Parts: sequence; structure tokens; C-alpha cells
Amino acid sequence: MKDVIIACDFSSKEATLEFLDKFTGRKPFVKIGMELFYAEGPEIVREIKKRGHKIFLDLKLHDIPNTVRKAMKVLSGLDVDMTNVHAAGTIEMMKAALEGLTRPDGTRPLLIAVTQLTSTSEERMRGELLINAGIGETIVKYASNAAEAGLDGVVCSPLEAGMVKEACGAGFLAVTPGIRFADAAADDQVRITTPLRAREIGSDFIVVGRPITAAADPVAAYNRCLEEFVYGKTDC
Repeated sequence: MKDVIIACDFSSKEATLEFLDKFTGRKPFVKIGMELFYAEGPEIVREIKKRGHKIFLDLKLHDIPNTVRKAMKVLSGLDVDMTNVHAAGTIEMMKAALEGLTRPDGTRPLLIAVTQLTSTSEERMRGELLINAGIGETIVKYASNAAEAGLDGVVCSPLEAGMVKEACGAGFLAVTPGIRFADAAADDQVRITTPLRAREIGSDFIVVGRPITAAADPVAAYNRCLEEFVYGKTDC
């Protein structure tokens, strides 16, 4: 099922909970990233989970396999619904992450891998990272590595969701940030599209930050995303 994940990129528990208090109806799926997690620690995850929200814990682990395995074992106890690693950490590291995340009873959160950040252009990838393959080819290779490691999907820009599905299968998740409304600014993202277009291309989840969190009416902006992405409506 498609869903909208709100990126709660706030610096404090107070700001985050004040924002979430605006949602008196449907409890949105939320992303907790580095800023908030490093500021507040695991307790903010527990608090938001207790309020009835699904949580994507976006820490992008990238280290030697043994360190990632041990870290994921700790994170598995937080009862999040999704978490991630960097696909650049290699298949071995991703397998270790999956092993650490899996609880003794066999249950685990969804585990996805970041292919390339949506702030990374092909020019930067070639000039700064010395990756000479095209960005599409690189993302498909990283996604294929994640699938081989047994992960559930990848984070990619919505522009690459279709090619990821083609390479890895319809059931392999495409979680896509870089979402902006047609009438909004791009900010620091370079590979972006609208919620409706992301639906058409094949995204399973869209991650939306400032278009919702910085909106004059965040609940209305969230509902607009739902209408476009989940229900495919164009008249919102």
C-alpha cells in the first residue's frame, strides 16, 4: 500500500511533538532522521511510537559489517517500522545489517538501502565521487546489490523508481524523497518530482519534508500529498 512519510527534521522533542499535535485525525507515518535522533536519543522514537505513528528511522548506517550488525541489533529493539543503510557499504554490510535487525522470533522492521542522495547530481557523482557510470546505471546496480543482500527496497529519487522496479521486481520497495508540489521551490534537491508523478513512476512511499513541515497549514499540505500520491487525484 502506498503511503506518505513526513520527514520530521526538527531539532527538539518539543518542536516535533508540537508539530505532530496538529494531526488530530489520521496519524501520519513519520521519518526520524539524524538531527532529531542525535538531539533526543531513542526516547523520542518511543514517544512517537506510543502516540500511534509508524516510524522510519533514517540513520543511514555505513560502517564495517560487524559494527553495523551490532548497531542494528540495538535499533531492532526500538520497534520502528523501517530503517536504512547506505548501499555503498557493500552486500556483505547489508547482509550483516539484516542479520542484526532480525529479532530472535524472526520479526524485523523493513530494511532499505540508500542508493544516491537526492542532492547528488551526476556531475557531482563523477567529479567528486569518481563514479564514472551514469547515475541511473549506478542506482540500478546499488539496488540490485540490496536485493541480493535480502533487503526490502531502496531509497532513490522518484525519477529512478521505475528502473529500480524493472531491475528488482515489482515487490521491491522504492522509497522516494525529493518530492515537491508543482508550484513549490526545489530547495537543495536536484532530482525531484511531484507526488502525483511519483505515483505514476512507481514509488511505494514518498518522503516529504519542507513542503509539509514548513507549510502554512501542514495538515492541509499532508492531505494534498495523500490525495495526489495515494489516491491519484489531480484536483487537489
